[in-house]
Amino acid sequence: MTSAACAVAAAVNAFLAVAAGAFGAHGLRGLPAMRAEPERLVTFETAARYHMYHALGLFAVAWVISRGGAAARPAAWLMLAGIVLFSGSLYALAMTGVRALGAVTPIGGLCFLAAWALLAYSALRMSA
Repeated sequence: MTSAACAVAAAVNAFLAVAAGAFGAHGLRGLPAMRAEPERLVTFETAARYHMYHALGLFAVAWVISRGGAAARPAAWLMLAGIVLFSGSLYALAMTGVRALGAVTPIGGLCFLAAWALLAYSALRMSA
């Protein structure tokens, strides 16, 4: 992934995270299912928070790639996969109440961890 493509992916995901957060705060709060099970709203908020953290992380990846850190390229794909798997599964869990969807969440978390490790490795290689 090029640094420009990564920056676009970061901006799109930041936009989506803000939209999801607003939807959670204003659209979901009044639904009977959310009032009956308030932990579902907390789950949705967690998804939006991690979505935004990793959208911002994609900007960091774009910057490192633009500075010659080619080893960071896979980190972009891992962050995107993490957003889909971690935040996506939590969004779906919160919206549907289907607890089995939570089984996917740790896979997304592992993608996030691998992405941050690759970003650190790439940054260290740039400074050497």
